[in-house]
Amino acid sequence: MTFWNALNFLGFLSIAISGNAGYSQASFFDSISGFAFWFSGFLLAFYLFHVIEKFYKIPWLKIELGFCALWTVFYLIASTMVAGLTSYSAALGVAAFFGFCAMVVYGYDAWLKYQGVMSGQLAQGERHVSKTTSTVTSPAY
Repeated sequence: MTFWNALNFLGFLSIAISGNAGYSQASFFDSISGFAFWFSGFLLAFYLFHVIEKFYKIPWLKIELGFCALWTVFYLIASTMVAGLTSYSAALGVAAFFGFCAMVVYGYDAWLKYQGVMSGQLAQGERHVSKTTSTVTSPAY
C-alpha cells in the first residue's frame, strides 16, 4: 500500500509543479491521484491498527477489489489524457508515467484481491471457529 501512495503522491506532485494544473485533464488527474492517496492512506492506517481485523464482517477484500479495479480504469483515462498534454510541459509526461505505473500496480492488486475473494480469504487476521459441546447426563434414580 505504501507503494501505491508513493505513486499517487508523485503523480500529484508532478502535476502541481508543471504549472499547467489549470487544464481540465490535469485537474482530473490531480483529483484521481489525490483521492487515491487519501483512501489508500486510510486503508493503511486501518491495517496498521487492526481495524480491519476487528470489523471482520465488513467485506474488506471486496471493497478493496472494487476500489483497485475502478482506480485502474480511472488512472488509464487520466494518464492518457495527461499524456496528450506533454507538449506543454515535461512534468506532465512524468505525471503520465507515474499514472501508468499506478494503473499497473492497481490492476495487479485488483487481480490479487479477486483471487483472495474467490478463495474465501480474510483481509487480515485468522478465522477462529469456536465449537462448544455439551453433554447431557440423565439423573440417577
